[in-house]
Amino acid sequence: MFEALQEPRPDAILGLMAAFRADTRTDKLDLGVGIYKDSAGETPVMRAVKSAERKLLESQQTKAYVAPIGSPAFCAAMITQVFGKEADLTRLRAAQSVGGSGALRVLADLMKQGRPEADMWVSDPTWPNHVPLLSAAGYTLHSYPYYDAASGQVDVEAMLAALGKAKRGDIVVLHGCCHNPTGADLTIQDWSRVITVLQDNDLFPLVDLAYQGFGDGLEEDAAAVRLMASKLPEMVVAASCSKNLGLYRERVGAAMLLARNESEATRALGRLGGVIRANYSMPPDHGANATEIVLSDAALNAQWREELEAMRCRMVTLRQAFSEAMRKRSNSDRFDYITRQKGMFSRLPLSTAQLDALRDDYGIYIVGDGRINVAGLPEQGMEKLADAICCVLADH
Repeated sequence: MFEALQEPRPDAILGLMAAFRADTRTDKLDLGVGIYKDSAGETPVMRAVKSAERKLLESQQTKAYVAPIGSPAFCAAMITQVFGKEADLTRLRAAQSVGGSGALRVLADLMKQGRPEADMWVSDPTWPNHVPLLSAAGYTLHSYPYYDAASGQVDVEAMLAALGKAKRGDIVVLHGCCHNPTGADLTIQDWSRVITVLQDNDLFPLVDLAYQGFGDGLEEDAAAVRLMASKLPEMVVAASCSKNLGLYRERVGAAMLLARNESEATRALGRLGGVIRANYSMPPDHGANATEIVLSDAALNAQWREELEAMRCRMVTLRQAFSEAMRKRSNSDRFDYITRQKGMFSRLPLSTAQLDALRDDYGIYIVGDGRINVAGLPEQGMEKLADAICCVLADH
């Protein structure tokens, strides 16, 4: 059995994490791992979440299984958060999932039942785990152009042209906000054009909404999803609570679907429950229960929104400071695009040799495609970081 298995390909990000931990330099800097960090370099438990967990500890009477689709109250709260209070609830359904990644996989399995001949389209570039995760569900993957590195913006025309050539019935993976890994987002006007292409070509949208609240704000970041829901008969959304509630290790997410009518929505949710039962049987409960409390308790919800907005504003400030430091050190506007991008990530135009030099000579760790975690930028020492980047750009 096991002797026939090939050696696995090493995970670049996990390898970078291991190298960073082994580095004994005290001034090292991790810009690679995609988790939110505060000014101390920590990923704290949000105060609203801690309060919710205390309430949960005091009130919970059982650790019995939840249903495959999870807590109805959690699912209802997540539908409201993503689709808004005015959403047509008769056509919307949700299932609690094992993080946003679990939502992507069970939705992919469900769509494979509904459109078995469909191929799937992902942006170039996209979150690296999209490729193995969605391929494992049996899809043939294609890429559509997305990012223009020269401008640091979305190449909308190339994107639309490529999607216009997809075969009818194919599935398109779209980043709802805060594109990973580039931070370059479509405008609401761009989204209207994307919707037209989806309608004209009978393409089905799978929206990955992993960073709601990290871009322009909690409500603003749902604008694209809500616009699609108002225009399209069907769609699915994979939402994550890892980032905006800091529940990374609790694996909390929601797999949501919008159907043509109430009966189709109910039938699709039943099939989704079967997919979940075949994958992992039941979802974990603790993080979802805490999330449900945060979203439903008025005082805790207000506190959480304040904390989330503070995190978002901090990342905006770090973007501005980094861009200004790079402008001053490089004597150019080459890096101004960073202030226009959104969320936790941006991409630096660095070669493999330059990234290696940053790591070896300066203790600065960045993943191989140049993606940086904006939340990991130093509040003190931005000029030193800019100096190091400009030095490797000049020397390699």
